[in-house]
Amino acid sequence: MTSTSEVVSKLALLQEIHPDAAERIAGHFKERCFDPGDIIYRENTRRDHLVLIEEGAVEVTRLNGGVGGLPLITYGAGDALGEGILLGDSKHSTTGVAKTPVRALIADGGALRAVLDADPPLKAHIYHRVIERLAERLDRLAPHPAPSALQLIPGHTRLERDLLGERRVPADAYYGIQTTRALENFRITGIPVSIYPDFVTAVAMVKLAAAKANFDCGVFGIEVRDAIVAAAEEIIRGKLHEQFPVDVIQGGAGTSTNMNANEVIANRALELMGRSRGDYEHCSPNDHVNASQSTNDVYPTALKLAMLAGNKRLVVELRELVAAFRAKGRAFADVLKMGRTHLQDAVPMTLGQEFDAFALTIGGEIESLEAGASTLLEINMGGTAVGTELNAPKGYAENVVSYLRQISGFPFELSTNLVEATQNTQGFVIYSSCLRSLALKLVKVCNDLRLLASGPRAGFAEIRLPERQPGSSIMPGKINPVIPEVVNQVGFRMMGHDLAVAMAAQAGQLQLNVMEPVIAASILESVRMMINASATLRRNCIDGIEASRERCQPYVDHSIGVVTALVPVLGYKISSNLAREALETGKGPVELVRQKRLLSERQIQEILSPERMANPLGRCRA
Repeated sequence: MTSTSEVVSKLALLQEIHPDAAERIAGHFKERCFDPGDIIYRENTRRDHLVLIEEGAVEVTRLNGGVGGLPLITYGAGDALGEGILLGDSKHSTTGVAKTPVRALIADGGALRAVLDADPPLKAHIYHRVIERLAERLDRLAPHPAPSALQLIPGHTRLERDLLGERRVPADAYYGIQTTRALENFRITGIPVSIYPDFVTAVAMVKLAAAKANFDCGVFGIEVRDAIVAAAEEIIRGKLHEQFPVDVIQGGAGTSTNMNANEVIANRALELMGRSRGDYEHCSPNDHVNASQSTNDVYPTALKLAMLAGNKRLVVELRELVAAFRAKGRAFADVLKMGRTHLQDAVPMTLGQEFDAFALTIGGEIESLEAGASTLLEINMGGTAVGTELNAPKGYAENVVSYLRQISGFPFELSTNLVEATQNTQGFVIYSSCLRSLALKLVKVCNDLRLLASGPRAGFAEIRLPERQPGSSIMPGKINPVIPEVVNQVGFRMMGHDLAVAMAAQAGQLQLNVMEPVIAASILESVRMMINASATLRRNCIDGIEASRERCQPYVDHSIGVVTALVPVLGYKISSNLAREALETGKGPVELVRQKRLLSERQIQEILSPERMANPLGRCRA
């Protein structure tokens, strides 16, 4: 069993108070173990425990309303979860899941607060430190802070210098002066780079590869290399992502994002070297973390890597969606219905064929996405500012690309002409166009679903969508197709993003396209939205669709379009007369055939069977 002194040594807050008080608090902790996949705490439930991880890893996610968890950060040994419980009862805004076997120390929040209530000076101190930490984090992540809102707590800052002068930075921040300037300059979207974990991870992978390549080329020694590598690896595992607060859209062609990464990695590396944050003489954001690099090769390379990682997850989700459509195709294979062209009755088909077609059309877009993603594998790392390899030692470019292949698992290749590659955004344009094509297809499918489900009394009503929520604040009983509607809107947004990418791509001049941040924001958001939209459509709509067999068959029996199937047996003239009479009398063609005894019941059943009507030549199979 872990001793009280060990609890004190592992929880930062307890190291800042009198040992007697620390031991009173530590005595409330009990050890508990979790298996991989166990929920340690759940979003929207009451926060009631303080958790100290002793061994293992805990992934913190946001469930987005229960659909498709969004990984935010991974905590490991020595990290505390739920320090805010010391301030009072509240609800969790995230979910914590054990990624590996986890051994943790857990204390009841109410018991801890009782200790604080009995010692007002201790309570004031603890409250001050907890609020201070939360305030610093919110301040760094605030989307639209006014300049005066970049508040710094007296006594808890450090002074940093750059080309333009001095700035004070929060002492606990891993970012530095250039990130601080970016926070002041770019209050645009309110969306920090940290909201895209793939992008932050990708930048860290690039920096890790660069550190190894620089060491191989003799740029710096093993101590600096190991510290940078260790810091980058922590970011890759999900730590410190909240230290990337710069707005995703920024001037400077991504320099703020690059320097944000350089500063965070440098300061974490300094800690690992046993030095203070800001002690850049021993590990500098520019001279070490950014050695042999420029924003102009780091940023596009990291963006391509982030897009490839996002595409990989998107393809997995789309394959699940295709499988869901195919499952419905099999389930509805015997449901005969009317096909329609020009929104008019055409000829019979099966509902299964309709859903098989949905599956096939989305499946084709998966192939296009994978082909488009392959254009992102050529990178310009080592080209530095304009592709001339200025300030990069011999062999560095080849080494950094080789290391990036190993680290990322993607088969990157060094461009044969780094000058051309540095100014070329064609890979982004191609992949964005693939996303647009997918959006177009999915919008069409969702429009069809809405039409097929229209009604329930005065529309097609050939399928029933799952009832997800009441549809009206004024019309009782109304249920709307909200899931296809929201996916439609995602598609519209993605089409707009593609236009932004195209405009940004043509706006580049000479040796660099400085508009890459809006390309990044557009594509990364499109991928994230489409992953969530595909999961939402599948889970909340497609999986629960039912066929309205009682509506489909009468449409066939009464549609003039069914006459087409009678032509080979009755001839065009008789079939045409049947169609005219059906229109004039309101009777169905099949009903008239029976009345006139033009065919036996057996012949009618054979001619109008789903197999013959929808697949006369045996070719239309999924």
